[in-house]
Order: sequence, then C-alpha cells, then structure tokens
Amino acid sequence: MTIKRLLLIIPIVLTIVLLQSYFWVPTYENQASGNPNRLVTYIEGSIGDAKILNPILNADGASSAIVSHVFEGLLDLDEDLSLRGRLATDWEITEKAYLLVNLKSRFPDGVVVSGAELLRRIQQGLTQTSFSELGSHLTSLRLLPAHRHETVVSVSIQDNNEKPTIETVEVAINVPERVEFTLDHVDQDLFTRLTPIIGKHYVDHFSHEPYISIPSEVSLEIQSQLKAQYPELLPVTEHNPQIVFDLRKGVTFHDGHEFDAGDVKFTYEAIMDPKNLSPRTSDFEPIKVVEIVDSHTVKVTYKRLYSPAINAWMMHILPEHLLNQQAMNLEMMERELSTEAKKNFGMRDSEFNRHPIGAGRFQFVEWQGDEFIHLQRFDEYWEGPAQYREYYMRIIPDLLTQEMEFLAGAVDYYGAQPHQVARYKDNPAYQSFSSLGFGFTYIGYNNRKPLFADAKIRQALGMAINIDDFLKYLLYGEGERITGPYPQNTEWYDHSITPLPYDPDAALALFEEMGWQRNADGWLEKEGKIFEFNLITNSGNPIRKNVMTIAQNAWKNIGVKCNTQYFEWAIFLKDFVNTGEFDAVVLGWSMNIDPDLYQIWHSSQAGPQQLNFVGYHNPRADDLIVRIRQEYNRARQRELAHQLHALIAEDQPYTFLYSPLSTRVLDKKIVLVDSDEEGNETYGKIYPTKTGDELFYFHRWRKLEFTPNF
Repeated sequence: MTIKRLLLIIPIVLTIVLLQSYFWVPTYENQASGNPNRLVTYIEGSIGDAKILNPILNADGASSAIVSHVFEGLLDLDEDLSLRGRLATDWEITEKAYLLVNLKSRFPDGVVVSGAELLRRIQQGLTQTSFSELGSHLTSLRLLPAHRHETVVSVSIQDNNEKPTIETVEVAINVPERVEFTLDHVDQDLFTRLTPIIGKHYVDHFSHEPYISIPSEVSLEIQSQLKAQYPELLPVTEHNPQIVFDLRKGVTFHDGHEFDAGDVKFTYEAIMDPKNLSPRTSDFEPIKVVEIVDSHTVKVTYKRLYSPAINAWMMHILPEHLLNQQAMNLEMMERELSTEAKKNFGMRDSEFNRHPIGAGRFQFVEWQGDEFIHLQRFDEYWEGPAQYREYYMRIIPDLLTQEMEFLAGAVDYYGAQPHQVARYKDNPAYQSFSSLGFGFTYIGYNNRKPLFADAKIRQALGMAINIDDFLKYLLYGEGERITGPYPQNTEWYDHSITPLPYDPDAALALFEEMGWQRNADGWLEKEGKIFEFNLITNSGNPIRKNVMTIAQNAWKNIGVKCNTQYFEWAIFLKDFVNTGEFDAVVLGWSMNIDPDLYQIWHSSQAGPQQLNFVGYHNPRADDLIVRIRQEYNRARQRELAHQLHALIAEDQPYTFLYSPLSTRVLDKKIVLVDSDEEGNETYGKIYPTKTGDELFYFHRWRKLEFTPNF
C-alpha cells in the first residue's frame, strides 16, 4: 500500500515543482530575476584567449580588447574621427628648423655666403611682401655658433664567414654655424620659400667631408657606408616638429599611484628598447627626444617631418613605477630567479603582462587561461565610473556554441557573421548595428606585368564586374561600394568620385580599342595570345574564394580567361605576394585613420617583402604621398588626399570592390544611460559613431530589467 501511495504522490510532487519552476526560474526575458548583478555585468564571447596584456607588447585582437578597457592613452578619436585629449588635456604643435651655413656657396648675386650675411638677408627678406606668410608664423630667428660632437654610427658588414654583422664606429662631427627658425606651426615648404635668398643649388653644393671625421683605421667598405650616411649625420636643412602635451592632473593608476610625465617618457623608452621587441617601434621611430618639462608637461621633438606621428600618442601609457628597472629587480628577487634567468629577464617576462595595472575605466581582476578574463569598473576613474560594474571576456572557441550562449543570454555579444545578423533583424528581442569600418576588399593587378600595364585594361576589367553581386550574395547587404584607397568614413575619402559603372559592353569596347578581339572560341586574343591570367587568394576565407568565382564568371562573359587558385596563408604570402610572383590577387586592407599611404602606394615600396606588391608607379602619386605625410595643416592634407584618391581611382591598380560593414547584435535591454544632476535617468538607443564603433559609449551601457519602447 505504501509503495502504491508513493507511486501516486511522487508524480504529483514533481508536477507541482515543475509548474512552480516555470514561474520562478529566470528565462531569457527576465534573466535578472534570480541574479540582479546580471544587469550590471557585461559578458563578451571571444573565439581565442588573450596572449599578453601589456599595451606596448600585445599584437592580437583579444588582448587589444582587454587592454583598451584597462589602459588609457594621451589621445584618442572622438565621434567624428578628430583627435581629443584623454590623459592629455591639450597639445600644441610647433617647429624648430635649421639651415647650415654653406661657406662654399654663393648667393644668387655672387656674394660668398657667411653666417652673418645669411642671417641678415633672411631678416631683410622677411620685410618683403613675398615672405609675408613666413614672417607671420616665425616667432624667432637666430644664428647658432659652430660646435663639435661625437656620435656612434652602425654599419652592416660581412664577417670572415660571409655572414652579415653589425659594427659600430665613433664619428666626430664639426657642425658649422646654423640659422635656427622657430615657427608657431609646421611648414614643409620653409626652405623652398628661401630659394630667392639662398639660390636653387644651396643644398646640393654642400660638401660634408670637411666637417665629418672618421677613424683612419676603418676599412674601405665601412668608410663607403659611413659616407653614404653623411647627409643624415649632418643635414643641410632640418625640420624638427615639436609637440608639447599638457597632461591631466589628478589621474591615478588602479593601484592609487598618480600618473605624471615620467610615465609618458618611460612608455616611449620601453617601446624603443630593442630588448622588449615591441611591435609599436615604427610608430615612435621618428621621435628625436622626449623631454619632461615639469611633472605634467611633456615635449616631444621629431627628427623629421612626419604628420602621422601624433596618432602614435593614442598608445596606452604604462605605469613607470611598476615596470622600471627598480621594479624589475624587485620582481626578480621575489621570484627567486637564477643568475642566468636574471640576465635575460625583461618586460616580456614580467608578471605584469598577466596582471596589468593601468589608468583606464576598468581594472583587472582575474585571468583563467582559456576560460575567462574578469575586469571590474574603476570607481576613481577621472571621467567617472562606468555603468557596468563587471566585465567578462569568455573564451568560446566554437562559433555555434557562441551563438547558442548568446541566444540563452549567457553572453551579451559575440562576433555574429553577416548571414547570422540577418536572422536577428526582425526579432523584437534584439537590436543590430551595421556600420562602416576601416577595411576594404579589392582585386589587385600586378602592374609590372605587360598584360596589366595599361590603365585602360585595368578599367575594363573593373567595368566587367557587377559589384552589387558581392554585396547581395556574399555580404547579405552588409557592405558598401568604394572607389579608392581610403576608408569611406574618413575625411580623406572623396565622395564626389563615382565608381566604375557595371558595363560589360563598354569594357569589351576598351579591350577592342587596345587591339584585343574575340577568337572563334570566344576568348579575347591579340597577336596570337589569349588574354589569360591567374587570380589567387588565401584559403580559409570563403568570401574571398567566392569573390574569385564571381569575378571569373564576369570576365568570361567578355572573353577574358581567368584561372583561379587559393593557397594556405603562409605560402600565399611567402611565395606569391611578398615576391611579386603573381598575376592578380583578391585581398583586403584594414586601414586606420591616418591619410599616409606611403607603404602601400609609393613606388619606393614596390620591392620584395614590401606592401606595394602590385608595383604601382606614378610620379604624381609619389609626390602627393610624400606631401601628405609631411603636411600638418588638416585642410590642406584633406585637399591633397582627395587628389591622390582621384589619381588612383583613374589608374585602377586595384579594382576596388567594397567595404564590409561591422555588424553587432545586442539584447534590446542594453541601452545608453544618461543621468541629470538630480540623479534622474533617461535611456536611449545604442548607436555607432562615425568610426563604426558602437563601443565608443560603452561606459554608458547598462542592461535593463525590461525592454524599452524605442
């Protein structure tokens, strides 16, 4: 009887429990009911774990995402892609420039040059109308006396085994008198403006040998290399742009130590220290010296004109007191390292890289490898604390698992692909964003090959392709057409330039104009040769593979024979791209805010292992590229960039295809929070800025218990 009763009672009890759980167990819609902290905890899904949480050392996306929350730079970009102050409240860019007195030269009227006469003539010239622009920006002008200094120069030679080795040589330089110019802005045309005074060949006729002394015992090979460096060791004209940063006072690192100018100088020195192997070295190489003016003022002097240099100061600043030599010595002692380990110990070996301390809005709490990284908001942050109290990056290598976790509400964000975003657009529980980033996809032609040497041929190939097919079938509408080498959401991109039309008939007419005619098999032929080439890309990227297929079919329709291949990434780069041994490639660029395109498009960068691997060469483009990177006036820089954009669009060294949109899907309960002086809150929709970055306002994000009506 007892067993019979139990068999009747147990199902009833289970039914009651299940019914009760239906009402009290949190669902996706009311997931915070059992855990209110979920509303102030943001959880992000990541395919891979971070590698190193030191801003001057990291080079992977997961590490960068964490570092951006923990650390702060002097500058960053505002909503409109303009620089704004962060750890720096203000900055001023001026210039020191120098002109050597060339005693072997003569003025245009035949008078021999001397220091006093050169200074007098420049001063006299400033009173003339033709020099009014220079005079209005010149704050001081003086003649510096001659002086002597020694410097150490490195040269590369072969040892007895014919292996390259570096040897250093001490060189003495007798610097003659110099005229020093101090300007309130940077003027790349300063010395050109002085041509009426000093003559056209003043710089060319300067002889360096009388002023530079090298040891007599060095070999002829080393002497030859040293002489090649004379113009750099003793420049006749020298531009030294300067930036003075006023630093924010009252900012502390997460351990309570106050931020000051020493941290800025230390960060620069740590980046340039070869022992640290920082991937940021090239960004700071143009710097001549960083000087501490006072505890909250830093002066940075540059070796040469290089306007992109200021963007390097978006680099996150390290805490000197935790990473200087004294701190390193203490860590080695506490870890009881061996004598041998101490010899090789450096910043890359420090525990700091797994337990970072910065001055950002969130502070580091915990890192469980391949599981999660936990951050917590820093309540003493100078601009005020974030709305979210906790931040987690969960490591979820499988994309399907990421999506399932997202649908269950266990993560707030994952890297949804365009086809996945399409599934959420009509779901009232989610909000989705599509915004332009800084990347674009293209077909690049090897301009060195006779087949692609003429711009008309490259134009015809572009006109034969319907770019809308890529946008519709590959990106599900998550992309936009582009016409040139700059990101579309920057001021450097010229929106007045129209894209190549999709016009197969006009494309075929261009081929016929160049002497190509269809043969009996339908292929374009000229002088017995078919217009045939290989189009390649890297494996593991299905979108690029599909780009090749669509392009191949489009070209076939006008008689162009295109063969397609794809290779493993390392082989693709090593054997084809880096060597220039290809016909055409499908690739993409991830650009940045700067208008400097020197590495990608200047003809001097078209050699092996360089980034102008398509071999583009146009003297007009070279001149524009150099002027852009030396121009500090933003309006003038924009004008030059538009000229470069138009020129490259006309030459078509690439067929510029599209910029993929950055896609993000979030729970609609995540909103922007605003508070007035009385503490009353209002909620708004999250939206991307001009940068394409929805996270710009992340400090104002919070999850609500309910779905707002907007």
